[in-house]
Amino acid sequence: MSFSKYTALTANEVLGEFNTFLDSGLKTSDIKVLSIKYGKNVLKFDEVRWWNILFRQFKSAFVYLLVIAAIIALVLGERLDAFMIMLFITVNTVLGFTQEYKSEKTLKLLKKFLVRKSQVLRDGKKITIETSDLVPGDIVFIETGNLVPADLRILTENELSIDESSLTGETLPVKKTIEKLKIQTEQLYKAQNIAFSGTSVTQGEGVGIVISIGKESEIGKIAKLAIDSDSESSFEKQINKFSKFTLTLTVVTLLLVFIVHAVFKHGQISIPELAIFSIALAVGVIPEALPVVTTFSLTRGAHKLSKKSVIVKRLSAIEDLGSIQVLCCDKTGTLTQNEMTVSQVNSDNVNLTLFYAAIASNTLNGSKGVDSFDKAVLHNISEEVKGKLDGVKIVSELPFSPDRKRNSVLASINSRNILIVRGAQESVLGEVRNLDQTKVKDLIGWILKEGSAGKRVIAVACKKLNSIKYTEADECNNLEFVGLISFNDPIKASAYEAVHKAEKLGVKIKILTGDSSEVSGTVAKEVGIITRKSDVITGEDFELLSAIEQVKAVEKYDVFARVSPIQKYKIIQLLKNKFEVGFLGDGINDAPALKIANVAIAVEGAADIAIEVSDIILLKQNLQVIVDGIEEGRKTFINTVKYIKSTLASNFGNFYAMAFASLLLDFLPMLPIQILLVNLLSDFPMISVATDSVEDEELRSPRTYNVKSITLIATILGITSTLFDFIMFGAFYRLGPKILQTNWFMGSILTELLLIFSIRTMKPFFKASKAPSKTIFALTFIAAFFTITIPFTAIGRNIFGFIKPTFTQLYIVLIITGIYFATTETVKLLYVKFLDHDR
Repeated sequence: MSFSKYTALTANEVLGEFNTFLDSGLKTSDIKVLSIKYGKNVLKFDEVRWWNILFRQFKSAFVYLLVIAAIIALVLGERLDAFMIMLFITVNTVLGFTQEYKSEKTLKLLKKFLVRKSQVLRDGKKITIETSDLVPGDIVFIETGNLVPADLRILTENELSIDESSLTGETLPVKKTIEKLKIQTEQLYKAQNIAFSGTSVTQGEGVGIVISIGKESEIGKIAKLAIDSDSESSFEKQINKFSKFTLTLTVVTLLLVFIVHAVFKHGQISIPELAIFSIALAVGVIPEALPVVTTFSLTRGAHKLSKKSVIVKRLSAIEDLGSIQVLCCDKTGTLTQNEMTVSQVNSDNVNLTLFYAAIASNTLNGSKGVDSFDKAVLHNISEEVKGKLDGVKIVSELPFSPDRKRNSVLASINSRNILIVRGAQESVLGEVRNLDQTKVKDLIGWILKEGSAGKRVIAVACKKLNSIKYTEADECNNLEFVGLISFNDPIKASAYEAVHKAEKLGVKIKILTGDSSEVSGTVAKEVGIITRKSDVITGEDFELLSAIEQVKAVEKYDVFARVSPIQKYKIIQLLKNKFEVGFLGDGINDAPALKIANVAIAVEGAADIAIEVSDIILLKQNLQVIVDGIEEGRKTFINTVKYIKSTLASNFGNFYAMAFASLLLDFLPMLPIQILLVNLLSDFPMISVATDSVEDEELRSPRTYNVKSITLIATILGITSTLFDFIMFGAFYRLGPKILQTNWFMGSILTELLLIFSIRTMKPFFKASKAPSKTIFALTFIAAFFTITIPFTAIGRNIFGFIKPTFTQLYIVLIITGIYFATTETVKLLYVKFLDHDR
């Protein structure tokens, strides 16, 4: 049921629609029928179980490939090979599961239920029931501090104001009325006689009739849109694309090697031995530690962000953060403090203006709740003026109404009755008598100036009354002007730096808000998002554009004002066609846009549905934290790419060298177990790349996995590696199988270790602006130590089939390794100069 129909009906007409009465409510017999017809007043979310998190760790083509390789090795009796492969899978799974499970447990502690209990009128009695048991037609009581339990048409109210920011984005509470609207509306912010489910009562009390529950309420419709929406992680898409490429290349090459062996070397090497060698080669070329490297890197990022009050629900979202090109967010609470303050007072007597404004507030009239204007006024008055409020007595009052756009109080001040009127300037200034045309013109100019600066203005006027009662007519004649007060929502100090840093990172910030174009445009210009306050488009104007014009508009405009949930969703969807999009939201109205964004970010205290569909939760709403997260994501991405380039270059080099050498020799150039040991010792320090420092220039623009670029540099460096493998091969193959295998083993690992120091920067290694991390140095030294010492041990000789090398042989290996590093540096710099188009 749409709320729109009930906005233009009187209270009695709405009661008639549901066959109920204001003084008695529904009957028990009716409730049973309605419960069966409409169901429970609940919104259901899929709970994330521990096994969901566990299975999520295996959603990678690399993991599938490694599992298959481990099974084949086990079938062929190579238990050690199978164990080494499964070790990588286990480490990756444990790391990823532990981090994501912790995040889910933390998230469960943060979740809030929308409403638990509600007061209703049934069978003529006021009772308390579970909110889930509400049905359309129920008469519900709400008061200050309550969350509205369902969509309600207001029947009676006393100073009732509701914070609808979670639905509309409007900062100020909305004053509610029982009157029907002249024209039926579908706009949430115009529905002044409707209270929406999930919004909160900030002031007063009221009675309403339930018109929609559960999935039929406005929050329910938004929830359905969010649940039906889906988005795939950019990180997972790129990694899977890269995995498929590597897998295809490996399988094709191995098939060729196997066929050539079978045709030209038939009988020289056994088929089972060749099969095991091929599997070892496959494992050797596949960057099997990639899941471990990325998970370790992502976990480190999550740990760093947790220190900044950020909870990461989906681990890969950290790397997705790094690829963000457009960050969409609301203005309120993100760029501004979400707290109204007095900006300026235009009056001949500032203290009197604030004193009268405070008297007309809800602090003295006994109403429940104080709105944001009242809080701002009370915060701005002096202690002396506050003291005077104690001597003021409220005699009578007329509360604020949307039609009058003002409220008034008759106050006894120093034994005199003073009528104080406070409200929108257009409803007050026209009724004053002590202003000439020049003064009115000056005041209107001031009001327009404040309005263009995104500020809200109220007027205060007064007059003496001899009676203790008054009517609306008394508000409309012979008033004396007291003053004007402008209010604004101050911009956070961190917002300026955050916007500047986002610009340096190449991230475009766009504001999607339910607030007015004047206010949002002013804030956006102030923080540097736009250059002109007029560079704003409203949701209504956006809808009037053609499909082609809308595509252009989402790129052209950086501020979208008065946008509905559906419009936010559409804007994100259009942006996603060309950009990687992050979205920060906290309201019910943000859920669909959050679900479809590449990275969904919510704030603690946000609506449950917003938290449910988000990847990242902020415990503090601060744009600076998000921008820092983007930077952290880029560091993770860059270090992951370092690993991929380094391991692929090394692995491709060894892969092609050994595959080709196996065709020339009547023995295997390296045993399967030796290949796996090469993999283990070289990947051991490569995992530490996740801890490496990143140069500032690498962070300046969003990055994505460019498979073509990564493959090109890996292939070029791989060919370089292959050439030096052949040099190593030429130096030792005449001395026998074990001598070749032993020295090739040492040379392969040492060259891979040095390659880490070359590939970590695209500058000459000695000109890198930031030194490698201590972890890289430590693990490289350990790996190099074991590489050289294992062949000298009994384990190396008896288990891995090595032979003790001579010092001359070791010297030759070190010389070739040094020349290799110098050559690799030269090739890398030539690549950067002539082929690296991304730069």
